[in-house]
Amino acid sequence: MLTSRSMGRSLFRALTTALRSLPKRRAPCVRFFSDAEIAMPEGRKQADTRIYRPMTETERTYLNPAHFFMLLRAHGTSFFAGVPDSLLKDICAFITDNVPAKQHVIAANEGTALAMAAGHHLATGKIACVYLQNSGLGNTINPLLSLCSQKVYAIPALLLIGWRGEPGKKDEPQHLLQGALTPTMLQHMGVPYEILPDYAEGAFEVITKAYAHMEKEKEPFALLVKKETFETYRLAMQAEVFSGEDMLHREEILEELIECFPSSPLVTTTGFTSREMFELRVQKGQSHGHDFLTVGSMGHCSSIALGVALARPQEVLCIDGDGAGLMHMGAFATIGNSGLRNFKHVLINNAVHDSVGGQPTGSVNIDFPGVARACGYKEAMRARGAHEVREALRKLKDTPGPCFLEIQALPGARADLGRPTTSTHENKDAFMDLLREPEK
Repeated sequence: MLTSRSMGRSLFRALTTALRSLPKRRAPCVRFFSDAEIAMPEGRKQADTRIYRPMTETERTYLNPAHFFMLLRAHGTSFFAGVPDSLLKDICAFITDNVPAKQHVIAANEGTALAMAAGHHLATGKIACVYLQNSGLGNTINPLLSLCSQKVYAIPALLLIGWRGEPGKKDEPQHLLQGALTPTMLQHMGVPYEILPDYAEGAFEVITKAYAHMEKEKEPFALLVKKETFETYRLAMQAEVFSGEDMLHREEILEELIECFPSSPLVTTTGFTSREMFELRVQKGQSHGHDFLTVGSMGHCSSIALGVALARPQEVLCIDGDGAGLMHMGAFATIGNSGLRNFKHVLINNAVHDSVGGQPTGSVNIDFPGVARACGYKEAMRARGAHEVREALRKLKDTPGPCFLEIQALPGARADLGRPTTSTHENKDAFMDLLREPEK
């Protein structure tokens, strides 16, 4: 009977044979002229008989998502759960396209994904794979330390972690500290890790090491994934999304929203929402001081807005997203119980993780207004299409809070969408200055 290691070796040999049969990308041959030739008048250059061969060993390589997936399968991993990440979008897309629904769950947050992986191990004895961005590592701390740890239940799981904010690489401010601390966090939590190589032979060695450790020590093992590790893979399976006449994209909804609430403080969720809001203010020549752009802290936008509304008398709007709202939905109960008349909650639901690859959030069939009402919101509505959205926003403005509005939207963003050009400190200071102004 073949062991998982011998199966892995056989698979690796088959994969490398297939890889070697593929046509190689060759760097262009470049001919360099000597100093003497450069000094000669045009038309009198001597023939250069030297042969310049491309240095193929310096060619950039990428890890094929299918090969990586098969290496995990060779070690018995058949269950995958996690929250999509931009650095992992290619492998996440491959998993979404090729793994049955019962064996792949796009989770509301990273902690629940790890808990599902633990449950899978309890039921099958197999090691599951949990994928996440390193910004979601905080959500995994509790199940890592109080569930999967060798000192508690000793449950192995393979963590595939997108390494945003990797030291020495340019990235957004919300990722820099997290990126610098990621290896240290894993070390202090007692989670062994390796950096995943971007070529088949290296990946095989690291994965073999990871599974050998997990099988022996019965604890999680992490693979850190750098930017551009995987080859491009486009998601083929179309996520179930909303459609219909007069449907709006998120940016169009934001434009309607700031027309209806021109002076209210807004707390916008992470991802494309905050980026689009910033550019809308630029286009309209408006102050950025009205908006707190939650560039990180996915799922915490509504709680930030609640904290503002508890401290200030003016109307405060939270502009949430479906993925973010699901990530920490417990905040709905806290908001509902607050009874705050000045709190308005708008959730733009386009049913996908838009900024990290377009994987489904699972929100198409969720009754967000029903959840809000059950949690104590005084009013909860749903709108889709330009006419309904305008009517619902007017009603939202006139209705005392806590009030909730779900707006169903089309997925996608402009290809030329930029990022905020002001610093996070400037954004914070401008927003605080606005809150200090007396109400008009």
